[in-house]
Amino acid sequence: MRDFVEHALELLLEHDMAGFAGLWAEDGVLEFPFAGPGYPKRVEGRDAIRDYLRDYPNLLDIRAVTAKTVHETTDPAVVVAEFTVAGVVVATQRPYELSYIAVITVDNGEIRTYRDYWSPLAAAEVLGGAGELTAAFGG
Repeated sequence: MRDFVEHALELLLEHDMAGFAGLWAEDGVLEFPFAGPGYPKRVEGRDAIRDYLRDYPNLLDIRAVTAKTVHETTDPAVVVAEFTVAGVVVATQRPYELSYIAVITVDNGEIRTYRDYWSPLAAAEVLGGAGELTAAFGG
């Protein structure tokens, strides 16, 4: 599972969002438990996930993974990844650094569920305000 997480983070660094979305099973799910009103709580299916992630590199230019811890669980199909990425907000060229925790379930080499515990408040601050966050990630 550590290699799987490493590969996923490499795809993010390469801005290969189609490749990153390709890690999901065809009926895989991307969940956002901390999503606020007006933001999607779930994106279902590889194609929908690909559409959702497509413009991410146009918003945030990820340049480095500055911290990473992978926790294996008692279930060999589940891993918890803590990571911090750093880069530049494309629209403003302001530097940013955001931390994430993801609970990932993998079956047959594909993501079945990816629960992304990111902070909308931290993202809003990085992007320049709640309006920018809503424009970037709102449903």
